[in-house]
Order: sequence, then C-alpha cells, then structure tokens
Amino acid sequence: MNVVKLGNTGLDVSRICLGCMGFGDATRWTHPWVLNEEQTRPIVKKALELGINFFDTANVYSSGTSEEFVGRALRDYANRDEVVIATKVHFRMHEGPNGAGLSRKAIMSEIDKSLKRLETDYVDLYQIHRWDYQTPIEETMEALHDVVKAGKARYIGASAMFAWQFMKALHVTERNGWTRFVSMQNHYNLIYREEEREMLPLCKEEGIGVIPYSPLAGGRLTRDPRESTHRSETDQVQRWKYDATADTDRSIVERVAAIAEKRGVPRVQVALAWLLQKQPVTAPIVGATKISHLEDAAAALSLALTPEETAYLEEPYVPHPVVGPQ
Repeated sequence: MNVVKLGNTGLDVSRICLGCMGFGDATRWTHPWVLNEEQTRPIVKKALELGINFFDTANVYSSGTSEEFVGRALRDYANRDEVVIATKVHFRMHEGPNGAGLSRKAIMSEIDKSLKRLETDYVDLYQIHRWDYQTPIEETMEALHDVVKAGKARYIGASAMFAWQFMKALHVTERNGWTRFVSMQNHYNLIYREEEREMLPLCKEEGIGVIPYSPLAGGRLTRDPRESTHRSETDQVQRWKYDATADTDRSIVERVAAIAEKRGVPRVQVALAWLLQKQPVTAPIVGATKISHLEDAAAALSLALTPEETAYLEEPYVPHPVVGPQ
C-alpha cells in the first residue's frame, strides 16, 4: 500500500481510505445494509493488514455506533500512532436546540462525544460534514482552531460544499491566523465529475488534499445496471444521487466494463484506477463491506490506465446537476 502526504501537511496516509459509513447499528440508521460490530471487525483488521492506515467515519453514522465499532477495532488491532482517524460533525445528533450544525457550542460538545466513542484522546482529522448557513463561518473556524489547540484534533478538513464557500473559509483562517483546512472530502467519480470545474482546481492551487467519497458511485460503476444488491435496493441516498442520470451514465458504466474485460480485472479496479490518477486526489474513500472490496481496492493501485483508456472512459460524460453541496 502506497503512503502519501495529505495535501501540504506532513501527515502520512494510505492511498486508499476505508470509509466506515457501512458500519453500525442498523436500528439506529436509515441504511439497513450496514454491518454490525462482529462483521465490522474483520474488515478493519484486513484493511490494516493491507497497509491501509486511514479510516473515515462521522458522528452521525448510525447515531454514533460507527465511531464506537471503529474505535474498539482500532484499539484492539492497531498502533494508535500509526493510524489516521477522521470523523465529521454537522448533522443532527439530538432533538431540540443545538443538536446540529457548526456553532461553537455544537462543535465543542460533539468533539468530546466523538472522542469518547472512538476511545481516543484525539482525532487526526476533524471535518465539517456540510456548510452551516445558520452559523457565521468565523465562529465555526475559530471553534475548530480551538479544538486543534486543545489537542483534540491534529488537522481539520471540510466536505461537500461549493468552491466559493471553501475559499471563504480559507480566507477567514488566513485573515485571523487560525488553523487552516487541509483536506476536502467531496463527491467525485467517473459518473459525477462536476468537481472538476472549480473545486479540484482550487484544491490543487491551495495545496489541499482531496479525499473523494462515493468513488464507485454506490457500486454502480462495479456491476451491470441490471444487477442489484441489498444496498442498491434499500439505499435511498444512492438513488437520490444517481437515479436521475442513470440513462446518460449507462455508456460510461459500459465502457468501464469493456476495459475491465480487456484487462482481465474487476470493474472496481478500473473505476478506482481512473480516480487515483486524477490530481490532486490523495485517497479515495472506499466503503468496503466485504474483504473482497478491500482487496480489489488495493489492487487498483497497480493498474495504470493508458491515456487512450482514460479518454475513452471520460468521453461520454455530460454535465450533471450538482449533488453534495447543500
């Protein structure tokens, strides 16, 4: 497993990040396909064996149980100093006032709860899950700066927003001498490339590490459109992201299949190999729920697409409605 720096930082992260949204208590989350703790542990253990040291979760995933499962597995299987734990804050965690968002009160409360669930004194990367239109960005960035200075997070990052919002946050930190965002977790894959217009060039210019989520489009890039899985049948978020453009995306999915067949590899390797060569992508967040998912993701690091194959995959793409930023 290759290890690279996250953006302009000195932090070493594996080229594949294990996304942990698929771990948790299914009774406390809208996704019935998530893995319970017994099923989660071998996935985390295999990731470590493959050299993956980067793990991404969020406080909202399965109402905190994803953090709990990941925390206990890493406690038992890993050296804390060698792994990179990332979590996120924004979405509603309890009813009533101050149960969601990026106010100082919410951030200070949620970081402590995340640390308790993860069974660690600090997280390596603390990310805002979305933009908060109800809270001044100055309040959010100062609170995140104080979280870092208190030793509860080593770095901070952002996720799923418009480029103007991200630039505004970077400007606020520069103006005030506060801790700067070092990463952007955005929606990016072969059938959703809108981030290439503004966000990716901004990140490249500013030295921001890009860690895309949904790199396989919820599995749509890995199988025939006629095939279904338990997740595809029950994941409403995936349908919201991709159903409206399924017909126009079909030709890209077919081209992934054609190259995979020609190369004699699974489709997942082709889709990830394409993403891994895009700048400034650091580490796609792969939501593995099977050992084979991890093995295929690791194998994608050894697959180099030719310029002709890359052009063939990209040629059918048409503009899509923006999905991710709110």
